Amino acid sequence: MADQTNHNQAGEVAPSTVDNQAPSVAEEHAPSTDSPEATDIPTANAPDPKAANPEDNPNAAKPAAVPPKREKPAAAAKAAGGEKPAAAAAKAAKKEKAPAVEDKPFVEFIEQDYLPALQKAIAQQGVQDLQVSFAKQKVPITGFESAEECWQIIGSWTEIGQRQFNLYFPEEDIQGKKGFSCNEGKKPSTLESFLIDERRITLDLLVFGLVQRLDGQKWLGIN
Repeated sequence: MADQTNHNQAGEVAPSTVDNQAPSVAEEHAPSTDSPEATDIPTANAPDPKAANPEDNPNAAKPAAVPPKREKPAAAAKAAGGEKPAAAAAKAAKKEKAPAVEDKPFVEFIEQDYLPALQKAIAQQGVQDLQVSFAKQKVPITGFESAEECWQIIGSWTEIGQRQFNLYFPEEDIQGKKGFSCNEGKKPSTLESFLIDERRITLDLLVFGLVQRLDGQKWLGIN
Protein backbone atom coordinates (compact mmCIF):
# COMPACT_ATOMS: atom_id res chain seq x y z
CA MET A 1 0.00 0.00 0.00
CA ALA A 2 2.76 2.26 0.84
CA ASP A 3 4.35 1.41 -2.48
CA GLN A 4 1.10 2.09 -4.39
CA THR A 5 0.62 5.29 -2.53
CA ASN A 6 4.10 6.32 -3.27
CA HIS A 7 3.64 5.25 -6.85
CA ASN A 8 0.52 7.36 -7.27
CA GLN A 9 2.19 10.22 -5.59
CA ALA A 10 5.20 9.73 -7.80
CA GLY A 11 3.06 9.44 -11.03
CA GLU A 12 0.96 12.56 -10.49
CA VAL A 13 2.13 15.85 -11.84
CA ALA A 14 1.99 18.81 -9.54
CA PRO A 15 -0.07 21.72 -10.88
CA SER A 16 1.96 24.52 -12.50
CA THR A 17 2.14 27.86 -10.89
CA VAL A 18 1.79 29.48 -14.32
CA ASP A 19 -1.64 27.92 -14.84
CA ASN A 20 -2.68 29.05 -11.45
CA GLN A 21 -1.57 32.60 -12.15
CA ALA A 22 -2.90 32.92 -15.76
CA PRO A 23 -6.53 33.72 -14.94
CA SER A 24 -5.59 36.41 -12.50
CA VAL A 25 -3.07 37.96 -14.87
CA ALA A 26 -5.59 37.94 -17.75
CA GLU A 27 -8.25 39.50 -15.63
CA GLU A 28 -5.85 42.14 -14.41
CA HIS A 29 -4.90 43.25 -17.93
CA ALA A 30 -8.34 42.79 -19.56
CA PRO A 31 -10.13 46.04 -20.43
CA SER A 32 -12.84 47.05 -18.02
CA THR A 33 -16.40 47.25 -19.34
CA ASP A 34 -17.53 49.65 -16.66
CA SER A 35 -16.06 52.89 -18.11
CA PRO A 36 -15.09 53.91 -21.70
CA GLU A 37 -11.49 54.44 -22.59
CA ALA A 38 -10.18 56.72 -25.33
CA THR A 39 -8.39 55.02 -28.16
CA ASP A 40 -6.48 56.13 -31.23
CA ILE A 41 -8.92 54.34 -33.60
CA PRO A 42 -11.04 56.81 -35.58
CA THR A 43 -14.77 56.34 -35.43
CA ALA A 44 -17.52 57.28 -37.86
CA ASN A 45 -18.98 59.77 -35.38
CA ALA A 46 -15.77 61.80 -34.97
CA PRO A 47 -16.13 65.31 -36.58
CA ASP A 48 -13.87 66.25 -39.46
CA PRO A 49 -11.66 69.14 -38.31
CA LYS A 50 -11.85 70.72 -41.79
CA ALA A 51 -15.65 70.58 -41.90
CA ALA A 52 -16.31 71.69 -38.35
CA ASN A 53 -17.70 75.12 -37.59
CA PRO A 54 -14.68 77.42 -37.08
CA GLU A 55 -16.49 79.15 -34.24
CA ASP A 56 -16.81 75.81 -32.38
CA ASN A 57 -13.56 74.25 -33.55
CA PRO A 58 -10.48 76.50 -33.54
CA ASN A 59 -8.58 73.86 -35.53
CA ALA A 60 -11.00 74.04 -38.45
CA ALA A 61 -9.57 75.46 -41.70
CA LYS A 62 -10.69 79.06 -42.36
CA PRO A 63 -11.96 79.95 -45.89
CA ALA A 64 -9.60 81.96 -48.06
CA ALA A 65 -10.40 85.66 -48.27
CA VAL A 66 -11.92 86.71 -51.64
CA PRO A 67 -10.66 90.09 -52.89
CA PRO A 68 -13.44 92.62 -53.70
CA LYS A 69 -14.45 92.78 -57.37
CA ARG A 70 -13.22 95.90 -59.10
CA GLU A 71 -15.77 97.61 -61.34
CA LYS A 72 -14.84 99.15 -64.65
CA PRO A 73 -14.99 102.97 -64.79
CA ALA A 74 -17.95 102.89 -67.20
CA ALA A 75 -19.88 100.48 -65.01
CA ALA A 76 -19.09 102.48 -61.90
CA ALA A 77 -20.20 105.69 -63.59
CA LYS A 78 -23.40 104.06 -64.78
CA ALA A 79 -24.10 102.71 -61.32
CA ALA A 80 -23.59 106.18 -59.93
CA GLY A 81 -26.04 107.59 -62.45
CA GLY A 82 -23.37 109.28 -64.57
CA GLU A 83 -22.74 109.24 -68.32
CA LYS A 84 -19.71 108.86 -70.52
CA PRO A 85 -18.00 112.21 -71.20
CA ALA A 86 -18.53 111.94 -74.98
CA ALA A 87 -22.22 111.11 -74.60
CA ALA A 88 -22.73 113.90 -72.09
CA ALA A 89 -21.01 116.43 -74.38
CA ALA A 90 -23.09 115.37 -77.38
CA LYS A 91 -26.27 115.61 -75.35
CA ALA A 92 -25.33 119.09 -74.12
CA ALA A 93 -24.50 120.26 -77.66
CA LYS A 94 -27.83 118.96 -78.95
CA LYS A 95 -29.66 120.68 -76.14
CA GLU A 96 -27.91 124.00 -76.83
CA LYS A 97 -28.55 123.83 -80.59
CA ALA A 98 -30.34 126.96 -81.81
CA PRO A 99 -33.93 126.49 -83.01
CA ALA A 100 -34.61 126.59 -86.77
CA VAL A 101 -35.48 129.99 -88.23
CA GLU A 102 -38.81 128.56 -89.37
CA ASP A 103 -39.74 128.05 -85.71
CA LYS A 104 -39.57 131.76 -85.00
CA PRO A 105 -42.78 133.77 -84.54
CA PHE A 106 -44.39 134.46 -87.91
CA VAL A 107 -43.80 138.22 -88.14
CA GLU A 108 -40.25 137.90 -86.81
CA PHE A 109 -39.39 135.23 -89.37
CA ILE A 110 -40.76 137.26 -92.30
CA GLU A 111 -39.04 140.51 -91.33
CA GLN A 112 -35.70 139.12 -90.17
CA ASP A 113 -35.18 136.17 -92.50
CA TYR A 114 -37.55 135.91 -95.44
CA LEU A 115 -37.59 139.46 -96.81
CA PRO A 116 -33.76 139.85 -96.90
CA ALA A 117 -33.34 136.41 -98.52
CA LEU A 118 -36.08 137.13 -101.10
CA GLN A 119 -34.66 140.51 -102.09
CA LYS A 120 -31.21 138.97 -102.58
CA ALA A 121 -32.57 136.09 -104.69
CA ILE A 122 -34.61 138.40 -106.97
CA ALA A 123 -31.66 140.80 -107.35
CA GLN A 124 -29.53 137.87 -108.53
CA GLN A 125 -32.06 137.43 -111.35
CA GLY A 126 -31.29 140.95 -112.69
CA VAL A 127 -33.96 143.03 -110.91
CA GLN A 128 -32.26 146.10 -109.46
CA ASP A 129 -35.10 148.35 -108.24
CA LEU A 130 -37.23 145.89 -106.30
CA GLN A 131 -39.33 147.44 -103.55
CA VAL A 132 -40.66 145.05 -100.92
CA SER A 133 -43.05 145.72 -98.04
CA PHE A 134 -44.82 143.62 -95.42
CA ALA A 135 -48.26 144.70 -94.25
CA LYS A 136 -51.59 143.47 -92.95
CA GLN A 137 -54.32 144.69 -95.27
CA LYS A 138 -57.30 143.73 -97.46
CA VAL A 139 -56.82 141.40 -100.39
CA PRO A 140 -56.74 143.64 -103.50
CA ILE A 141 -58.72 141.26 -105.70
CA THR A 142 -62.27 141.64 -106.94
CA GLY A 143 -64.61 139.44 -104.93
CA PHE A 144 -62.55 139.56 -101.72
CA GLU A 145 -63.72 142.96 -100.53
CA SER A 146 -65.57 141.44 -97.55
CA ALA A 147 -62.71 139.16 -96.53
CA GLU A 148 -60.71 139.99 -93.43
CA GLU A 149 -57.31 141.61 -93.63
CA CYS A 150 -54.31 139.29 -93.80
CA TRP A 151 -50.55 139.60 -93.81
CA GLN A 152 -49.07 140.18 -97.27
CA ILE A 153 -45.69 140.62 -98.88
CA ILE A 154 -45.94 143.20 -101.64
CA GLY A 155 -43.12 143.46 -104.17
CA SER A 156 -42.88 145.78 -107.17
CA TRP A 157 -40.37 147.17 -109.71
CA THR A 158 -40.58 149.32 -112.83
CA GLU A 159 -37.63 148.37 -115.02
CA ILE A 160 -39.85 147.13 -117.81
CA GLY A 161 -43.26 148.57 -116.95
CA GLN A 162 -45.09 148.34 -113.66
CA ARG A 163 -44.91 144.88 -112.14
CA GLN A 164 -46.28 143.90 -108.77
CA PHE A 165 -46.85 140.63 -106.89
CA ASN A 166 -48.56 139.82 -103.58
CA LEU A 167 -47.89 136.81 -101.37
CA TYR A 168 -50.71 136.16 -98.86
CA PHE A 169 -50.61 134.48 -95.43
CA PRO A 170 -54.25 134.33 -94.21
CA GLU A 171 -53.36 132.02 -91.29
CA GLU A 172 -50.27 133.97 -90.16
CA ASP A 173 -48.31 130.75 -90.42
CA ILE A 174 -45.78 129.79 -93.11
CA GLN A 175 -46.94 126.17 -92.78
CA GLY A 176 -50.57 127.17 -93.33
CA LYS A 177 -52.48 128.22 -96.45
CA LYS A 178 -50.79 130.71 -98.74
CA GLY A 179 -51.91 132.64 -101.86
CA PHE A 180 -50.32 134.53 -104.75
CA SER A 181 -51.41 137.21 -107.22
CA CYS A 182 -49.59 139.42 -109.71
CA ASN A 183 -50.42 142.30 -112.07
CA GLU A 184 -48.83 144.75 -114.49
CA GLY A 185 -50.29 148.09 -113.62
CA LYS A 186 -53.84 146.79 -113.18
CA LYS A 187 -55.85 145.34 -110.30
CA PRO A 188 -55.17 141.57 -110.00
CA SER A 189 -58.12 139.35 -110.85
CA THR A 190 -56.98 135.91 -109.70
CA LEU A 191 -55.88 134.52 -106.34
CA GLU A 192 -53.72 131.43 -106.73
CA SER A 193 -52.75 128.82 -104.19
CA PHE A 194 -49.06 128.84 -103.38
CA LEU A 195 -46.87 125.85 -102.37
CA ILE A 196 -49.84 123.72 -101.38
CA ASP A 197 -48.18 120.36 -102.14
CA GLU A 198 -45.24 120.74 -99.79
CA ARG A 199 -45.31 118.95 -96.44
CA ARG A 200 -43.02 121.37 -94.64
CA ILE A 201 -42.14 124.87 -95.69
CA THR A 202 -38.58 126.06 -95.12
CA LEU A 203 -36.93 129.40 -95.72
CA ASP A 204 -35.15 128.17 -98.85
CA LEU A 205 -38.30 126.58 -100.26
CA LEU A 206 -40.33 129.72 -99.64
CA VAL A 207 -37.73 131.83 -101.50
CA PHE A 208 -37.29 129.35 -104.35
CA GLY A 209 -41.06 128.93 -104.81
CA LEU A 210 -41.69 132.65 -105.29
CA VAL A 211 -38.67 133.18 -107.59
CA GLN A 212 -39.83 130.23 -109.69
CA ARG A 213 -43.36 131.66 -109.93
CA LEU A 214 -42.07 135.06 -111.03
CA ASP A 215 -39.82 133.39 -113.58
CA GLY A 216 -42.83 131.48 -114.87
CA GLN A 217 -44.53 134.85 -115.32
CA LYS A 218 -41.53 135.81 -117.47
CA TRP A 219 -40.67 138.70 -115.23
CA LEU A 220 -37.08 137.72 -114.40
CA GLY A 221 -33.78 137.46 -116.23
CA ILE A 222 -33.97 137.95 -120.02
CA ASN A 223 -37.77 137.50 -120.12
